Amino acid sequence: MASLEEINTIAGLAHEAFLVLRKSNFRQRAALMNTIADEIEALGDELIQAAHEETHLPVARLTGEKGRTLLQWRSYGAALASGSILDVRIDTALNERTPPRPDIRKTYVGIGPVVVFGASNFPFAFSTAGGDTASAIAAGCPVIVKAHSAHTRTARIMAEAIRRGVKKAGYPEGTFSQVFSSSREGAQLLVKHPLVKAVGFTGSYTGGKALFDIAGQRPEPIPVFAEMGSVNPVFVLPEKIKNAPAEVAQQYAASLTLGVGQFCTNPGIIIIPEGHNEFTDSLVAALAQVEPCKMLHEGIADSYVQNKATVSSQENVQVLLEASSSEKGTGAPSLALTTAGEFLANDTLQEEVFGPFGLVVTYANTGQLEDIARKIHGQLTCTVLGEEEEIRNYEDLLLLITEKCGRLLFNGFPTGVEVVSAMHHSGPFPACTDSRFTSVGPDAIRRFARPVSYQNVPDTYLPDELKNANPLGLYRLVNGKVTQEAVE
Repeated sequence: MASLEEINTIAGLAHEAFLVLRKSNFRQRAALMNTIADEIEALGDELIQAAHEETHLPVARLTGEKGRTLLQWRSYGAALASGSILDVRIDTALNERTPPRPDIRKTYVGIGPVVVFGASNFPFAFSTAGGDTASAIAAGCPVIVKAHSAHTRTARIMAEAIRRGVKKAGYPEGTFSQVFSSSREGAQLLVKHPLVKAVGFTGSYTGGKALFDIAGQRPEPIPVFAEMGSVNPVFVLPEKIKNAPAEVAQQYAASLTLGVGQFCTNPGIIIIPEGHNEFTDSLVAALAQVEPCKMLHEGIADSYVQNKATVSSQENVQVLLEASSSEKGTGAPSLALTTAGEFLANDTLQEEVFGPFGLVVTYANTGQLEDIARKIHGQLTCTVLGEEEEIRNYEDLLLLITEKCGRLLFNGFPTGVEVVSAMHHSGPFPACTDSRFTSVGPDAIRRFARPVSYQNVPDTYLPDELKNANPLGLYRLVNGKVTQEAVE
């Protein structure tokens, strides 16, 4: 457990670094991010091997995840340097107006030191060097990472790379730090520290909600941007399942079992019209072919066994497949079936089972389908599978579903989150604590920045991004027009 003295020291260094970072401009911070990315890219087999041994994730998956992590740092830096994310706005004075309008200019500044909680299922992209860390530094905020206990060696290797990048770029030591603590008390001390100004979290509902409550009870409440889990329901329309039952079953099975079901976008519930035995038979057959695999760690495997048993043992739930493995720490595919009526009456059936467990829910008519859409909790994603010509008959359903998710998919599956500017990886509570902000894509930077307006401030004293000459070459909204031109 990290001691209060250690946390005080780390938070103090982070605050000192913040005083330096707030003097940096967009392009300087983008350069810092690229330098850190270079150091991460230079990490070789030691990083991949450590993560493989600690998480049981395949080397190919980890190699791809390292590439994604680099993409996050560099693309967020590029978006920052262009001015397209922390949008700069200038409304020049109108002296001839009665009364005269003052010169008003708006930019974004970092909010202060940010605590990031590493995730278990993405040792690179959502942990020490993950998107929360990258987006906070882009915003001008020092980061204190609370490393995940499931991959401490990986976290140390990655942290050293970030520290080298910080040093090479000429920024203070406190720009990045990492603590190791497996206790709740250590986590609480970090969130409660008065110098900490925000929290980024990816993990369970229990953990995220606890941190959210602690942060809200501080003398100075701070935001907690927590991603807390999702069952990512798949709604299948009648024509689609009638025309392609086996194809849908194969695609669903592949998505459900990808990475042993350990993705936050894992589609744990699929909702189909009743009476389609060909689909369920095909799905059982497809899942039966999937070999049990090691999960991230034994704690997750134990929770998987317990949680799927809880759902499967509910009244009027039929177990269609219960694969098992004698090897401890593995996850085997499982499938259960229930009706729309039972699902609507029993909230337990909505609970996330983190792993390769699927629940098939059958509906009798469009009314039941819409009732399910009203009933489901907030989600990261919702998916609709349907023929293009039938979708026009389900406009009300689409509106209901859109209210419940951050990303709506049509004829696809949600596993796989692209790091692009149009991505919104978030969703209404309880999927996340603030559905307005994403944790993936350059817009993630906005979580850790706040707007400040400057009124009638002389050009000399303005931040670089607001100066008349536009020395950073940013795209700015000047008197309602996006331009790179200087202000006359």
